[in-house]
Amino acid sequence: MKPEFPILDNHMHLDPKGFGVEAAKRFQKAGGTHFILVHKPYNHLPRTDFKRQFQTTLTLAEKVRTETDLTVFTALSPHPAELTTFMKKRSLGKAKKMIKEGIDLAASYISQGIVLCFGEAGRPHYPVDGAVWEAANDLIAYTMERAKDLDCAVQFHTEGGEASFRDIAGIAQEVDIRLERCVKHFSGPSVLEEENYGLFPSIVARQNSIKKALAKGTRFLLETDYIDDKSRPNVVLPCTAVPDQTLKFVEDGLISVEDAFLIHQEHPERIYKVEIERL
Repeated sequence: MKPEFPILDNHMHLDPKGFGVEAAKRFQKAGGTHFILVHKPYNHLPRTDFKRQFQTTLTLAEKVRTETDLTVFTALSPHPAELTTFMKKRSLGKAKKMIKEGIDLAASYISQGIVLCFGEAGRPHYPVDGAVWEAANDLIAYTMERAKDLDCAVQFHTEGGEASFRDIAGIAQEVDIRLERCVKHFSGPSVLEEENYGLFPSIVARQNSIKKALAKGTRFLLETDYIDDKSRPNVVLPCTAVPDQTLKFVEDGLISVEDAFLIHQEHPERIYKVEIERL
């Protein structure tokens, strides 16, 4: 089935040591038209060198644009796990300062119009002590403050569960950034406001999760969180999962064409203040 609407993967990674552009080509062949390439730490580069790390993501995006017909947006931020990674050789205060500098560097790219938004920002999704937790929340607030000033969105990576939605929404309200511009990456089918507290869920495009989400509404985005690791080629989901699932749901009559436009065009246009071209 050839799509008559855009298909956007809201959260995908590529890696120069992975399949790279070939994965993007598979996404396009499956019917994908747009994706947000989200920065991840590249292990073959110094983790503390954010300039080289970020430039690698931007270079990958440009390579995809050159070799495919896809529209690629980028999201940059120090990954939340970097806080504890940096603390292996540094104090919490020094690690936090380094993360802030990385956030500021990402902000400079956003201010130039090179990058769409922050991502993935947040806090560790594994147990940490109270001081680290507090520092991570301070960094979340700082990222939101920069996003508010830049009038851009943030993709958040946190632990799962309703409490994480509530906590991030609470910080957002303190900063006074619009809640729907705070996108909760790797969401389950938490579509209702009493589940997501006004944040915008980006649902991992598993069939059951999409079905459960649709039973509640269409206020969500879809993502694969594809990590482009040759040793685990389909983790978290295959790079084709968003177009595969979207087209199957439309073909089976479970998603209308109007709803497909809503999920893949109207929502991202509003959240990210970007144009998603119609086909």
